[in-house]
Amino acid sequence: MTLLILGLVLFLGTHSVRIVADPWRTRQFARLGELKWKLAYSALSAAGLVLIVYGYGQARLDPLLLWQTPVWMRHVAALFTLPAFVLLVAAYLPGTHMKARIGHPMLAGVKLWALAHLLANNTLADLLLFGSFLVWAIIDFIVSRRRDRAEHRRRPEAALRNDAAAAAIGLLAWFTVVRYLHAPLFGVAPFG
Repeated sequence: MTLLILGLVLFLGTHSVRIVADPWRTRQFARLGELKWKLAYSALSAAGLVLIVYGYGQARLDPLLLWQTPVWMRHVAALFTLPAFVLLVAAYLPGTHMKARIGHPMLAGVKLWALAHLLANNTLADLLLFGSFLVWAIIDFIVSRRRDRAEHRRRPEAALRNDAAAAAIGLLAWFTVVRYLHAPLFGVAPFG
C-alpha cells in the first residue's frame, strides 16, 4: 500500500503544482525553459504512474474489503465510463461544444471515471486510488474554471461535426477497452 500512496502523492502532486503553486510553477518554467520543465514534469509523472500501477497491483494481492458491492454495479460503472471516454477525446479534439461548454472536459471525464470505479470496487486500495483521483479532479476543475474566468478566457468556435467525431472516437475507445483490454489488464470483465 505504501508504493500506491507514494505513487499517488508523486503523480497527483506533480499534476497539482498549478493548483497550489502557480506563481512558483511560472518562475520555474521561465528559469528552466519549456523543454526542461516538461522533461522534469514528465519524468516525475511517469515515476508516479509506475508506482501507482505496481502499488495497486500489490495491494490487490491482499485486499482489505470495506463494503459489499453488488455484481451489477460493474455494469453501471462501465456505462459511467462511456461519457468519460467521450469527454477525454473532446479535451484533445479542437472545436467541440463539449470543450467550449465544460471548459475542461478531461477533468470532467476523470471525475466520471473515478466515480464509476468507486461504485464498482470495494477495497481500501480502490478507495485510495479512485478516491484520490476524484478529489484531485474536483479541485482541479474548480480551480481551472476560476482561473479561466479571472483571465476572461474565451473558448474557440465549435462545430457539431467535431462533437460527433469526439463521440465516435470515444465510443470506439470505450468499446475497445471494455471488450478487449479491461479483463486482460485488470482482471475484471465489466460486462462479463
